Amino acid sequence: MGSAKLTTIGQIAVTVRDLPRAIAFYRDVLGVPFLFEAPPGMAFFQAGDTRLMLGLPENETQNFASILYFRVDDIGATYQQLKERQVSFTHEPRLIHRGSQTDLWLAFFSDPDGNTMALMSEVARRD
Repeated sequence: MGSAKLTTIGQIAVTVRDLPRAIAFYRDVLGVPFLFEAPPGMAFFQAGDTRLMLGLPENETQNFASILYFRVDDIGATYQQLKERQVSFTHEPRLIHRGSQTDLWLAFFSDPDGNTMALMSEVARRD
């Protein structure tokens, strides 16, 4: 028997409290391509090769999410554009790791339901 190998994430689910508000934020503010809305209380987006599902909680105590890291080419420009759209960041883009060929930069923010998100950029080293 071969061993199972999980290598690709097909979909990520994020719990939200107000689906129309969340759809507007992800589609109109962040610019994530909207796919469709499905009952009961779900909306789907295409984030590169991964589908993002926003869904209402199944009960009042449910509230969990993964941190979504959106890969961007120019973290400084994307950060400025989202700030102009009133996205609240915890800090400006920061250098997190200096690699041998690329540097990793991150900037964290929250969606309207308090779910943590981040911009992520791997920038080619120039020195």
